[in-house]
Amino acid sequence: MNEPLLSVKNLQVAYRKGQPNVVDDVSFALKPGERLGLVGESGCGKSTLGRAVMRLLSDAAQIGGTVTFQGQSVFNLDAASLRRFRGEAVAIVFQDPMTRLDPLMTIGDHCLETLKAHEPNLSTRAAKERAIATLKAVNIPENRWSQFPHEFSGGMRQRVAIALALLLNPKLIVADEPTTSLDVTVSAQILQELTRLCSERNMALIVISHDLAMIGQYCDRIAVMYDGKIVETGSTTSVFQNPQHAYTQTLLNSALLLQAEQDARILKTDPILRLEALKQHYTIEQNFFSQFFDKRDRTIRAVDGIDLELFAGETLGLVGESGCGKSTLSRTILQLLRPTSGSVQFQGQELTGLGRHELQQQRRQMQMIFQDPHACLNPRMTIAQIIADPLIIHGLATPEKAKQDVEFVLERVGLNPKEFSGRYPGELSGGQQQRVAIARALVTRPKLVICDEPVSMLDATVRTQVLDLMQDLKDEFDLTYLFITHDLWVARYFCDRIAVMNGGKIVELGAAKEVFSHPQHPYTQALLGAAPLLNQTI
Repeated sequence: MNEPLLSVKNLQVAYRKGQPNVVDDVSFALKPGERLGLVGESGCGKSTLGRAVMRLLSDAAQIGGTVTFQGQSVFNLDAASLRRFRGEAVAIVFQDPMTRLDPLMTIGDHCLETLKAHEPNLSTRAAKERAIATLKAVNIPENRWSQFPHEFSGGMRQRVAIALALLLNPKLIVADEPTTSLDVTVSAQILQELTRLCSERNMALIVISHDLAMIGQYCDRIAVMYDGKIVETGSTTSVFQNPQHAYTQTLLNSALLLQAEQDARILKTDPILRLEALKQHYTIEQNFFSQFFDKRDRTIRAVDGIDLELFAGETLGLVGESGCGKSTLSRTILQLLRPTSGSVQFQGQELTGLGRHELQQQRRQMQMIFQDPHACLNPRMTIAQIIADPLIIHGLATPEKAKQDVEFVLERVGLNPKEFSGRYPGELSGGQQQRVAIARALVTRPKLVICDEPVSMLDATVRTQVLDLMQDLKDEFDLTYLFITHDLWVARYFCDRIAVMNGGKIVELGAAKEVFSHPQHPYTQALLGAAPLLNQTI
């Protein structure tokens, strides 16, 4: 069949009248069963393009060009036809499944609501049978039917989101960064299932992502976007092996650089941080009857007896899949969570018994960089106010001195103080927001910086820029990093040593090069086996 399923011609999108186009003269076609990877840096227009195809943009958006699906104009659909189009013809899988799932509804209710909305004459029994079959197709067992979204892991929630997209047997699925926040093993499982189901049902697939290795593994064709335009397109193999556009070449070089082996320094200094037999356990609450009749162990061992030393001046990578206890460990180190038992010693001082005031003094020397800078920057404060805030809280500077310190760290993270001091977070790109988060962490001159997935939401070019910046700042400010990530290649690129965490325990620890070239633990071997490698497709 040569007739395209989806045809986009000369598409232009501006969010409001008079604003510049965020999608600028884009054209492409997609046949049934094809898998297209849409790649490019944040802000290039990828997600806007995906939403424009489904008419999910606001009424204020200015749209030009044509989008046709099976020969019919999408822009001319009336309200009833558009509702059928979304779901029955085209379905979308978003990056964060919690934006798609209602926390007050069970998974079963989500499925029934979707089916009944499009097929009101379908009986509840028939709808449930079809929904259960679809859930099983994405490896969600029937006994999870009555559970709520918060009772599922991130990977399981994303499987539910895919099941909801598949319920009505659409002919095209648009997956917008479907695995960005997931670890490599869960990502591999979800993408394998999604591509398998697309092949079985002859569904077309558009995967929007900044992960080139993943696109190379799961997509037939690739379209590279830059500044609102598609600057290169072709088969994934041909584009990766012989990129024509300068931006494509830069993108591939950045991604390959992250996957290159680095010579790490193994330092023999005194430990700046020492953990001994550290535990963080939680007990699931039980109702009155289950206290007597349910004798199962209700303890969650998020951190389960960890011994670890972090040496001054090194970068220690903490890797493992979601739910293994990485973030809980970081919060326990900072005493944001008081440990169940064990010891946390920072610069020779035991932290677990300190009061609030003493802890605040120690936290001047321990700062954190979070995964999502947009979520951790106050949208109502200017950039200068955000960075100065820790100085004011700790009483470290007068307003005039704080202004000087803010200008100093802004320059160090590559942001012009005159241009950025008065801006708000919403006026910055993702990479610029992360630079602000780094500046805020450094303004108190800490000794230890805990980085919790600090670059996972950034595309390859911005990611390498931020990592190189963090390395330069580490040398300039004499920093020690605890670097938490699920991206194994970023860990190898950036870290001196690697600690692999699974089930609340550290199962392997060693030099980054050694852990990657000769993994000893079966779990480490499984993680490395699941991580897509770009140079395997080039």
